This record gives sequence, structure tokens and C-alpha cells, in this order.
Amino acid sequence: MTAEIKILPAALWMLGAIGSFSAMAIAGREAGQTLDTFEIMSYRSLVGVIIVAVLITVKGNWGSVKTDRLSSHLVRNLAHFTGQNLWFFAVTLIPLAQVFALEFTSPLWVVVLSPLLLGERLTLIRGLSVMLGFMGILIVARPSPETLNAGVVAAASCAIFFALTVIFTKRLTRNEGIASILFWLTSMQLVMGLIMAGWDGDITLPSLEILPLVLLIGMAGLAAHFCFTNALSIAPATVVVPFDFARLPVIAVLAMVIYGEAVVVWTFVGAGLIFVANYLNILEAAGRIRLPKPRPS
Repeated sequence: MTAEIKILPAALWMLGAIGSFSAMAIAGREAGQTLDTFEIMSYRSLVGVIIVAVLITVKGNWGSVKTDRLSSHLVRNLAHFTGQNLWFFAVTLIPLAQVFALEFTSPLWVVVLSPLLLGERLTLIRGLSVMLGFMGILIVARPSPETLNAGVVAAASCAIFFALTVIFTKRLTRNEGIASILFWLTSMQLVMGLIMAGWDGDITLPSLEILPLVLLIGMAGLAAHFCFTNALSIAPATVVVPFDFARLPVIAVLAMVIYGEAVVVWTFVGAGLIFVANYLNILEAAGRIRLPKPRPS
């Protein structure tokens, strides 16, 4: 009964996350016709700074915003800033379903990089999940002179930087609260965005037509992570992750209706392998999979 009670609210939170991620992808593609990715990130971060600052002020939580680990925040936010720019670049070039499918490989990169950066052990199950995941990448990307382009490379690369973000966030959460992490996330990336957007001395201001899209990107980005975090706080990852993968058919249908993008079967086949790979890793972490230990001879 307890599990049933937890699944419903987790599903509702994940519906919010799916809607937010989908809205951000569509708004990012539309805004990308006028603004470059650095400008989009600047305005997204500005909206984020305002929202986070207001929430911290309302809750009287400024004391939790620490300054003694700014170098760790900087490394984390450089990784996230790079990954997010690559993601916004990718959504303007390739089918949205393909972007989402390649983005789902991020947890597999966490498995690959954690032994190097966190000292975690790479088990047989995790190694198998990585192999399956990379098979999925090849099926989704179908690398050839005709199909391999800057959008596919950007989408595949953003997953690596999102994985680095997860790893560095894991380090920060040992000593930092969510308010501090979100404040430095939005404020540092605002500065990064302004520097990169203004590198050529020309920052495009959003027009009245683009401004709602910019606001939507900023609010949807925060809402997506807020909903996903809340879902994980009340239900295990084994429940939440299948809901997260529902993003793929949702964005595929939306892209078909809005942009006339064809639904490519191979994208779903590859994404299915990536899902299985991620789920194997989650099941092992939850203790659901245990390899038999060899008997002493």
C-alpha cells in the first residue's frame, strides 16, 4: 500500500518534469532562430537568478549560501554550462527525439567516469550496462557521412558534460545545500553566458516575440529539475527512471505535430537499449541484482 501511495505522487511530479523538459526543448529551438546559445543561456540564467534569489529571501535562507567552495562550484558550472549550450545547439539542428535519446546516455557516462573521479568500483553489471548503452548510441546516431553531423555530435557530447555535472554535484552535496548550489549555478552561469555572448561585442536583446520564450526556458529549466528531484525524494529511481524515459515518445509526438519530424524507428530501438542499460545499473545499485560469488575450490 505504501508503494502504491508513493508511485502516484512520483508520477505526477514526473509529468511536470516531462512537460518542463519538452517545453524547454521547443522554446529553445524557437528562440535559437534569433538568439545564439550563449545568449539563450544568459537570459535563462538571469531568470533563474531572480527566481532563486526571491525564493531564498522568502525562506530567509541566505545563511546557507556558502562561499568557501567557489572553486568546486566553478568547475561544476563550467561542465553544466558547456553541456547545456551543446544541448540548445543540438535542438536547433537534429530531430528532438534524437537529442533526448542521446541525452539519456548521461547516467552511463557517470558509470564510466565515477571510478576516475569518485573512486567508485566498476562492477561487471555496470560494465555490461555501459556496453549496451554505447550500442544504443550507435543505433541512434547511425554514424555515416550522411547521418553524422554537428547536431548529433553536440547531443552526444552534452551527455558527457551532464554526467560530469552529476559527479561534481555529488561531491558538493556532501557539504552544500540545494539553495547554495542553485544560487551559484544560476549566478555563475549568468556571468559565463554574458562573457561568451558578448565576446564579439554584440548581444542580441530578445524581442517582444522572443521574450515569452526566454522566460519559458528559464522557468521550465528550474521546474524540470525541481520536479525530478521531488520525484526521487518520494520514490526510488527504479520507479522514477521509466517515467523519465517517457519524455522520448512525448517529444517525438510533439515534434511530429509541430515540426513535421518523422518518427524514426531506429531512434526508439537505440533508446530502448539505452533504457535497459540505465535500468540494469539502477537495479544493481538498489540491490536487486547480485551476481553469484565463485565458490572456493
